[in-house]
Amino acid sequence: MGAALAALLCSGAVLARDRLGIYNGWAAFKDAETPRCYAIASPEERISGSSRPGYLSIGFWPSQGVTHQIYVNLSRDRSTNSAVTLTAGGRRFRLRGAPSGGWASDRRMDLAIVAAIRSSASLSVESIGRDGRSIVDAYNLRGAPSAIDAAALGCAG
Repeated sequence: MGAALAALLCSGAVLARDRLGIYNGWAAFKDAETPRCYAIASPEERISGSSRPGYLSIGFWPSQGVTHQIYVNLSRDRSTNSAVTLTAGGRRFRLRGAPSGGWASDRRMDLAIVAAIRSSASLSVESIGRDGRSIVDAYNLRGAPSAIDAAALGCAG
């Protein structure tokens, strides 16, 4: 298990009760109380002078009918004037911004990002921090498809 994933597992980002598996830097979890499942990873590289661990998650909320929901938590707070752009498989996606990250704008974008993740080796998320400096969080996608599948199966039926 990589140092970045180990740090993520110890952070507040991982609040689930049951670990479904670890897959080359990606992990899958299930929280039966909520209920929800998710695949999650921390960036392998941060070009941002990070102040906190960033992460990328793909969530499943069966009671709400939500699957494959993308959320990115940046390694620093972004400027409110800055877009959050995710790039994978030669495709660029402009996410709906939150102060510390971004969401896919709709289900169609969630599924397009997951498809890009499944066919790519790496992914980057970029924005501009409140201090005006670039935020670039880079993720290795090796193991991501297995973690996504484990999360989906963990919350199926």
